Amino acid sequence: MHGLPSEATLCRVFQSIDDEKMADRMSAFAEVFRKEISASATDIICIVGKAMRGTLYDNGRNPNIVSAYSLRSSFTLATDVCKEKSNEIKSVPRLLDKLDVSGCVVTADAMSCQKGIIDKIRGKGSDFVIELKANQRSLRYGLEDSIKATTPTDIYKEGPYLEHGRIESRVCRIFRGEELIADREKWNGNLTVIEILTSTEKKSDGRSTSEQRLYISSLDSSAERLSQITKQHWAIESMHWDLDRNLRQDSIKRKAERAARNLDTIQRMVLALIAVWKNRRKKISDKQKGTAQIIRELAVSFTNVLHFLAQK
Repeated sequence: MHGLPSEATLCRVFQSIDDEKMADRMSAFAEVFRKEISASATDIICIVGKAMRGTLYDNGRNPNIVSAYSLRSSFTLATDVCKEKSNEIKSVPRLLDKLDVSGCVVTADAMSCQKGIIDKIRGKGSDFVIELKANQRSLRYGLEDSIKATTPTDIYKEGPYLEHGRIESRVCRIFRGEELIADREKWNGNLTVIEILTSTEKKSDGRSTSEQRLYISSLDSSAERLSQITKQHWAIESMHWDLDRNLRQDSIKRKAERAARNLDTIQRMVLALIAVWKNRRKKISDKQKGTAQIIRELAVSFTNVLHFLAQK
């Protein structure tokens, strides 16, 4: 009746909402549609943190929202916030406690390469593929030396192919961890070691770069499948790009962590609604249902979001 609320009003509203309860309502809403979309399929759950650039703590750090993203459903399932003096190592276990990941594959970056996190993933009946970097110094550098003299059990090659102005080639090599990892008992069982070798040439100037990435996994699978899983993990970064580029998250200023997280939750629910709508459109032929009816269904879904948020 009187137009849109001002930015100051929105800030006050976001600050007054319990951010944990808001995030819980998002998770409940997402779980309903996740079952609809991927009830009978093995899902890949990508876990990564994202800094809220528009908000600062007193120590100059940004709040970090750690999220679990369903690859098959294409939306966020749950989030947890790293407190001012905390980090992802403490946040990821809390996030896993909110999820049913049994039968899924959990992927994560090197920050999650911790014994406690791996034990929790296994305890919840899930497999994992986690990147290995220098935060696990002895394991990383030990594997780098060991695989030089070891024959891989499987190899998968991709490329060369042209993408984003670059010519890329990719090789995935698989090693059995029981032959390479000295402290297997620490990591609670045998592991698969994944080596990804990439070479990139810029088409514009011909400059070439190469990179080696290592991962550890509980999966005993082919090099082709494990290579695909490592690539699919970065779908969550595409979702983060949507938050920043299309919903302009980083340019929106919020003074308080609670307001920033509530903004993040609402924006993720918007992306979830779009993903649900796209999925339903795939299942409906144009002869059966027109655009107007699809839009009406989307409006009903949005109404359901409001109902979920209104519940205590």
